[in-house]
Amino acid sequence: MLVGLVLLAVGLLAIAGMHMTSVRGNFFSSNLTQASVCAQDCLETLRNIPSGDARLNVGNHAFAELNIVLPPPITGGSYNVSVIPGTTVMLSIVVTVSWTDSSDHTISFTTVRFQ
Repeated sequence: MLVGLVLLAVGLLAIAGMHMTSVRGNFFSSNLTQASVCAQDCLETLRNIPSGDARLNVGNHAFAELNIVLPPPITGGSYNVSVIPGTTVMLSIVVTVSWTDSSDHTISFTTVRFQ
């Protein structure tokens, strides 16, 4: 009986370790999803801004210019607008979102649009 209880305890400890790994993975996935949704929202906003708008000027810009509210795990966001080399009418827009959980993370999305 004692041997059976020891084997059961060892098995349960292994399952507890897998459970903790699963919880950490789910937490990271949730934050990554929030960051992706935030970046996609920014991209959609930028794709729908009329040409010639000051928010599409070449350079780095903060999310505050787009009135985008950052959800709680997101600590920062910005976007960079640049002209694609060899063209005069196409813009490259790179959106970067960052968050911190156990360490710092960053995700970037890129799109192209006409000026």
